[in-house]
Amino acid sequence: MNRAVTVFRGDGIGPEITDAVLKILKAAEAPLDYEIFEVGEAEWKRHGELIPADACQSFEKTRVLLKAPITTPVGTGFRSLNVTLRTRYQLYANIRPIKSNTAVKTPYPNVDLVIFRENTEGMYVGIEEQVDEDTVHAIRLTTRPAVQRIIRAAFEYAVKHGRKKVTCVHKANIIKLSEGMILSEFRKIAQEYPGIIAEDKIVDNTCMQMVTRPEQFDVMVMENLFGDILSDLGAGLIGGLGLVPSANIGDGYAMFEAVHGSAPDIAGLNKANPTALCWAACMLLEHLGENECASRIRRAVDEVLKEGTCLTGDLGGTAGTTEYTDRIIARLSR
Repeated sequence: MNRAVTVFRGDGIGPEITDAVLKILKAAEAPLDYEIFEVGEAEWKRHGELIPADACQSFEKTRVLLKAPITTPVGTGFRSLNVTLRTRYQLYANIRPIKSNTAVKTPYPNVDLVIFRENTEGMYVGIEEQVDEDTVHAIRLTTRPAVQRIIRAAFEYAVKHGRKKVTCVHKANIIKLSEGMILSEFRKIAQEYPGIIAEDKIVDNTCMQMVTRPEQFDVMVMENLFGDILSDLGAGLIGGLGLVPSANIGDGYAMFEAVHGSAPDIAGLNKANPTALCWAACMLLEHLGENECASRIRRAVDEVLKEGTCLTGDLGGTAGTTEYTDRIIARLSR
Protein backbone atom coordinates (compact mmCIF):
# COMPACT_ATOMS: atom_id res chain seq x y z
CA MET A 1 0.00 0.00 0.00
CA ASN A 2 1.36 3.40 -0.98
CA ARG A 3 2.11 6.02 1.65
CA ALA A 4 0.23 9.34 1.36
CA VAL A 5 2.44 12.43 1.17
CA THR A 6 1.41 16.09 1.13
CA VAL A 7 2.97 18.25 -1.59
CA PHE A 8 3.08 22.06 -1.68
CA ARG A 9 3.91 23.23 -5.24
CA GLY A 10 4.97 26.68 -4.05
CA ASP A 11 5.68 29.83 -6.07
CA GLY A 12 8.16 31.00 -8.68
CA ILE A 13 10.08 27.98 -9.92
CA GLY A 14 8.31 25.84 -7.31
CA PRO A 15 5.67 24.33 -9.62
CA GLU A 16 8.25 23.52 -12.30
CA ILE A 17 10.69 21.72 -10.03
CA THR A 18 7.87 20.01 -8.15
CA ASP A 19 6.46 18.58 -11.36
CA ALA A 20 9.96 17.49 -12.41
CA VAL A 21 10.56 15.69 -9.11
CA LEU A 22 7.15 14.02 -9.19
CA LYS A 23 8.01 12.69 -12.66
CA ILE A 24 11.28 11.28 -11.32
CA LEU A 25 9.51 9.69 -8.36
CA LYS A 26 6.98 8.12 -10.70
CA ALA A 27 9.73 6.74 -12.93
CA ALA A 28 11.43 5.28 -9.84
CA GLU A 29 8.12 3.68 -8.83
CA ALA A 30 8.25 5.35 -5.43
CA PRO A 31 5.46 3.84 -3.29
CA LEU A 32 3.79 7.19 -2.65
CA ASP A 33 0.43 8.83 -3.25
CA TYR A 34 0.33 12.62 -3.43
CA GLU A 35 -2.07 15.21 -2.05
CA ILE A 36 -1.00 18.31 -3.99
CA PHE A 37 -1.78 21.91 -3.02
CA GLU A 38 -1.07 25.41 -4.32
CA VAL A 39 0.43 27.63 -1.61
CA GLY A 40 2.22 30.95 -1.29
CA GLU A 41 1.91 34.44 -2.76
CA ALA A 42 0.12 33.36 -5.92
CA GLU A 43 -2.47 31.46 -3.91
CA TRP A 44 -2.93 34.47 -1.63
CA LYS A 45 -3.59 36.71 -4.63
CA ARG A 46 -6.11 34.24 -6.03
CA HIS A 47 -7.99 33.22 -2.89
CA GLY A 48 -6.75 35.38 0.00
CA GLU A 49 -4.88 32.55 1.77
CA LEU A 50 -1.16 31.85 1.79
CA ILE A 51 -1.69 28.26 2.89
CA PRO A 52 -5.25 26.96 2.41
CA ALA A 53 -6.78 25.24 5.41
CA ASP A 54 -7.14 21.96 3.52
CA ALA A 55 -3.40 22.00 2.77
CA CYS A 56 -2.59 22.15 6.48
CA GLN A 57 -5.21 19.49 7.19
CA SER A 58 -3.54 17.22 4.66
CA PHE A 59 -0.13 17.66 6.33
CA GLU A 60 -1.68 17.02 9.72
CA LYS A 61 -3.07 13.77 8.34
CA THR A 62 -0.06 12.51 6.33
CA ARG A 63 2.57 14.03 8.67
CA VAL A 64 5.00 14.10 5.72
CA LEU A 65 5.39 17.12 3.43
CA LEU A 66 7.41 17.72 0.26
CA LYS A 67 7.51 21.52 -0.01
CA ALA A 68 8.68 23.56 -2.97
CA PRO A 69 9.97 27.12 -2.40
CA ILE A 70 7.27 29.50 -1.18
CA THR A 71 7.20 33.28 -1.64
CA THR A 72 6.07 35.28 1.38
CA PRO A 73 4.53 38.58 0.21
CA VAL A 74 6.86 41.47 1.01
CA GLY A 75 5.59 44.49 2.93
CA THR A 76 2.25 42.91 3.85
CA GLY A 77 2.94 41.99 7.46
CA PHE A 78 3.02 38.26 6.79
CA ARG A 79 5.51 36.23 8.78
CA SER A 80 7.80 33.94 6.76
CA LEU A 81 5.81 30.87 5.74
CA ASN A 82 8.82 28.66 6.33
CA VAL A 83 9.17 29.94 9.89
CA THR A 84 5.42 29.59 10.40
CA LEU A 85 5.42 25.94 9.32
CA ARG A 86 8.51 25.10 11.36
CA THR A 87 7.14 26.60 14.56
CA ARG A 88 3.51 25.48 14.11
CA TYR A 89 4.54 21.84 13.71
CA GLN A 90 7.63 22.02 15.97
CA LEU A 91 9.99 20.96 13.19
CA TYR A 92 12.92 21.66 15.45
CA ALA A 93 15.75 19.92 13.56
CA ASN A 94 16.71 21.48 10.23
CA ILE A 95 19.14 19.00 8.67
CA ARG A 96 21.15 20.25 5.68
CA PRO A 97 23.65 17.87 4.05
CA ILE A 98 26.33 19.62 1.98
CA LYS A 99 28.53 17.42 -0.19
CA SER A 100 30.88 18.03 -3.10
CA ASN A 101 29.96 16.52 -6.45
CA THR A 102 31.61 16.10 -9.82
CA ALA A 103 29.22 18.38 -11.71
CA VAL A 104 30.71 21.65 -10.51
CA LYS A 105 34.44 22.22 -10.42
CA THR A 106 35.29 24.14 -7.27
CA PRO A 107 38.42 24.39 -5.12
CA TYR A 108 36.60 22.19 -2.57
CA PRO A 109 36.29 18.60 -3.84
CA ASN A 110 36.14 16.97 -0.39
CA VAL A 111 33.26 18.71 1.37
CA ASP A 112 30.96 16.25 3.16
CA LEU A 113 29.25 17.86 6.13
CA VAL A 114 25.79 17.97 7.67
CA ILE A 115 24.45 21.06 9.44
CA PHE A 116 21.95 20.65 12.28
CA ARG A 117 20.19 23.97 12.72
CA GLU A 118 17.78 24.60 15.61
CA ASN A 119 14.63 25.56 13.79
CA THR A 120 12.13 27.01 16.27
CA GLU A 121 13.94 29.58 18.43
CA GLY A 122 16.75 32.12 18.23
CA MET A 123 16.22 35.40 16.39
CA TYR A 124 13.62 33.88 14.09
CA VAL A 125 10.88 33.87 16.72
CA GLY A 126 10.20 37.38 15.41
CA ILE A 127 9.69 39.07 18.77
CA GLU A 128 10.52 42.75 18.30
CA GLU A 129 9.60 45.93 20.16
CA GLN A 130 9.80 49.54 19.02
CA VAL A 131 11.21 51.14 22.15
CA ASP A 132 11.31 54.64 20.71
CA GLU A 133 11.63 56.28 17.32
CA ASP A 134 15.30 55.33 17.03
CA THR A 135 15.46 52.08 18.98
CA VAL A 136 14.19 48.55 18.35
CA HIS A 137 14.65 45.59 20.65
CA ALA A 138 14.74 42.14 19.01
CA ILE A 139 14.35 39.21 21.39
CA ARG A 140 16.35 36.06 20.82
CA LEU A 141 14.74 33.06 22.51
CA THR A 142 16.83 30.16 23.81
CA THR A 143 15.43 27.40 26.02
CA ARG A 144 17.29 24.50 27.55
CA PRO A 145 14.88 21.78 26.27
CA ALA A 146 15.20 23.03 22.68
CA VAL A 147 18.98 23.23 23.00
CA GLN A 148 19.17 19.70 24.39
CA ARG A 149 16.99 18.13 21.73
CA ILE A 150 18.86 19.62 18.75
CA ILE A 151 22.25 18.68 20.20
CA ARG A 152 21.10 15.15 20.97
CA ALA A 153 19.60 14.88 17.47
CA ALA A 154 23.00 15.78 15.97
CA PHE A 155 24.80 13.12 18.01
CA GLU A 156 22.16 10.50 17.25
CA TYR A 157 22.51 11.26 13.54
CA ALA A 158 26.29 10.89 13.80
CA VAL A 159 25.93 7.47 15.44
CA LYS A 160 23.29 6.25 12.97
CA HIS A 161 25.20 7.37 9.86
CA GLY A 162 28.72 6.43 10.93
CA ARG A 163 29.90 10.00 11.31
CA LYS A 164 32.97 10.59 13.44
CA LYS A 165 32.70 14.12 14.80
CA VAL A 166 30.16 16.71 15.97
CA THR A 167 31.12 20.38 16.10
CA CYS A 168 29.15 22.88 18.16
CA VAL A 169 29.24 26.32 16.51
CA HIS A 170 28.64 29.15 18.99
CA LYS A 171 29.43 32.68 20.16
CA ALA A 172 29.62 31.96 23.87
CA ASN A 173 32.61 34.27 24.28
CA ILE A 174 30.33 37.28 23.66
CA ILE A 175 26.72 36.13 24.09
CA LYS A 176 27.43 34.52 27.42
CA LEU A 177 24.00 33.44 28.67
CA SER A 178 22.18 31.98 25.66
CA GLU A 179 25.24 30.81 23.72
CA GLY A 180 26.84 29.80 27.00
CA MET A 181 23.88 27.53 27.68
CA ILE A 182 24.27 25.94 24.23
CA LEU A 183 27.96 25.26 24.76
CA SER A 184 27.44 23.96 28.30
CA GLU A 185 24.69 21.56 27.21
CA PHE A 186 26.77 20.41 24.25
CA ARG A 187 29.65 19.45 26.52
CA LYS A 188 27.34 17.58 28.89
CA ILE A 189 25.55 15.64 26.15
CA ALA A 190 28.81 14.85 24.37
CA GLN A 191 29.79 12.71 27.38
CA GLU A 192 26.92 10.35 26.50
CA TYR A 193 28.57 9.62 23.13
CA PRO A 194 32.18 8.61 23.88
CA GLY A 195 32.58 7.14 20.38
CA ILE A 196 32.03 10.52 18.72
CA ILE A 197 34.63 13.28 18.69
CA ALA A 198 33.11 16.45 20.16
CA GLU A 199 34.57 19.90 19.52
CA ASP A 200 33.35 23.48 19.57
CA LYS A 201 34.26 26.49 17.47
CA ILE A 202 33.33 30.17 17.63
CA VAL A 203 31.13 31.05 14.66
CA ASP A 204 33.39 33.65 13.04
CA ASN A 205 36.37 31.28 13.19
CA THR A 206 34.13 28.57 11.77
CA CYS A 207 33.37 30.72 8.72
CA MET A 208 37.07 31.14 8.02
CA GLN A 209 37.75 27.44 8.61
CA MET A 210 34.96 26.42 6.26
CA VAL A 211 36.54 28.28 3.34
CA THR A 212 40.12 27.26 4.13
CA ARG A 213 39.75 23.64 5.26
CA PRO A 214 36.10 22.51 5.00
CA GLU A 215 37.01 18.82 4.96
CA GLN A 216 37.64 19.00 8.73
CA PHE A 217 33.90 19.30 9.41
CA ASP A 218 31.50 16.39 9.71
CA VAL A 219 28.29 17.03 11.67
CA MET A 220 27.79 20.63 12.86
CA VAL A 221 25.13 21.84 15.31
CA MET A 222 24.13 25.42 16.08
CA GLU A 223 21.31 27.87 16.75
CA ASN A 224 18.89 29.13 14.13
CA LEU A 225 20.57 32.21 12.63
CA PHE A 226 24.06 30.70 12.53
CA GLY A 227 22.66 27.59 10.83
CA ASP A 228 20.91 29.67 8.19
CA ILE A 229 24.09 31.59 7.36
CA LEU A 230 26.57 28.70 7.48
CA SER A 231 24.43 26.41 5.33
CA ASP A 232 24.43 29.04 2.56
CA LEU A 233 28.18 29.42 2.98
CA GLY A 234 28.49 25.66 2.64
CA ALA A 235 26.33 25.68 -0.47
CA GLY A 236 28.72 28.17 -2.02
CA LEU A 237 31.60 25.75 -1.49
CA ILE A 238 30.00 23.01 -3.59
CA GLY A 239 28.47 25.02 -6.41
CA GLY A 240 25.34 26.74 -5.16
CA LEU A 241 21.99 26.41 -3.46
CA GLY A 242 20.62 24.30 -6.29
CA LEU A 243 22.51 21.34 -4.86
CA VAL A 244 21.45 21.50 -1.20
CA PRO A 245 18.35 19.76 0.17
CA SER A 246 17.05 19.88 3.71
CA ALA A 247 14.83 18.03 6.13
CA ASN A 248 12.81 19.65 8.90
CA ILE A 249 12.11 17.00 11.50
CA GLY A 250 9.91 17.13 14.60
CA ASP A 251 8.53 14.51 16.93
CA GLY A 252 5.33 14.10 14.92
CA TYR A 253 5.88 15.74 11.53
CA ALA A 254 8.55 15.92 8.82
CA MET A 255 8.95 18.46 6.00
CA PHE A 256 11.42 18.16 3.12
CA GLU A 257 12.47 21.03 0.88
CA ALA A 258 15.20 22.62 -1.17
CA VAL A 259 17.29 25.20 0.66
CA HIS A 260 16.99 27.76 -2.16
CA GLY A 261 14.19 30.28 -2.68
CA SER A 262 11.51 30.65 -5.32
CA ALA A 263 13.69 32.47 -7.91
CA PRO A 264 10.82 34.37 -9.58
CA ASP A 265 13.23 35.87 -12.14
CA ILE A 266 13.53 32.52 -13.94
CA ALA A 267 10.05 31.17 -13.23
CA GLY A 268 8.39 29.65 -16.28
CA LEU A 269 11.57 29.80 -18.38
CA ASN A 270 12.51 26.10 -18.11
CA LYS A 271 15.81 27.07 -16.47
CA ALA A 272 15.35 25.85 -12.90
CA ASN A 273 17.52 23.13 -11.39
CA PRO A 274 15.36 20.52 -9.59
CA THR A 275 18.31 18.69 -7.99
CA ALA A 276 17.95 20.08 -4.46
CA LEU A 277 14.24 19.26 -4.32
CA CYS A 278 14.94 15.85 -5.85
CA TRP A 279 17.45 15.08 -3.13
CA ALA A 280 14.98 16.39 -0.55
CA ALA A 281 12.53 13.82 -1.94
CA CYS A 282 15.21 11.18 -1.44
CA MET A 283 15.53 12.26 2.19
CA LEU A 284 11.74 11.91 2.45
CA LEU A 285 11.92 8.37 1.05
CA GLU A 286 14.66 7.48 3.52
CA HIS A 287 12.58 8.94 6.34
CA LEU A 288 9.82 6.51 5.33
CA GLY A 289 12.22 3.58 5.13
CA GLU A 290 12.27 3.46 1.32
CA ASN A 291 16.05 3.42 1.15
CA GLU A 292 16.38 1.34 -2.01
CA CYS A 293 14.18 3.66 -4.03
CA ALA A 294 16.07 6.69 -2.72
CA SER A 295 19.39 5.05 -3.61
CA ARG A 296 18.31 4.40 -7.19
CA ILE A 297 17.28 8.04 -7.64
CA ARG A 298 20.51 9.28 -6.08
CA ARG A 299 22.56 7.06 -8.39
CA ALA A 300 20.68 8.30 -11.46
CA VAL A 301 21.20 11.95 -10.51
CA ASP A 302 24.88 11.34 -9.68
CA GLU A 303 25.41 9.68 -13.07
CA VAL A 304 23.87 12.62 -14.92
CA LEU A 305 25.94 15.08 -12.91
CA LYS A 306 29.12 13.09 -13.45
CA GLU A 307 28.47 12.76 -17.19
CA GLY A 308 28.24 16.56 -17.35
CA THR A 309 26.63 16.84 -20.78
CA CYS A 310 23.10 17.70 -19.68
CA LEU A 311 23.26 20.26 -16.89
CA THR A 312 21.16 23.31 -16.08
CA GLY A 313 22.60 26.81 -16.35
CA ASP A 314 23.50 27.18 -12.68
CA LEU A 315 25.77 24.14 -13.07
CA GLY A 316 27.45 25.56 -16.15
CA GLY A 317 25.33 23.73 -18.71
CA THR A 318 22.70 24.70 -21.25
CA ALA A 319 19.98 22.12 -20.56
CA GLY A 320 16.50 23.13 -19.51
CA THR A 321 14.61 21.74 -16.54
CA THR A 322 12.71 19.34 -18.77
CA GLU A 323 15.76 18.00 -20.60
CA TYR A 324 17.70 17.51 -17.35
CA THR A 325 14.74 15.73 -15.75
CA ASP A 326 14.28 13.46 -18.77
CA ARG A 327 17.97 12.51 -18.66
CA ILE A 328 17.63 11.46 -15.01
CA ILE A 329 14.56 9.41 -15.88
CA ALA A 330 16.44 7.76 -18.74
CA ARG A 331 19.18 6.77 -16.31
CA LEU A 332 16.56 5.34 -13.95
CA SER A 333 15.09 3.21 -16.72
CA ARG A 334 18.52 1.69 -17.36
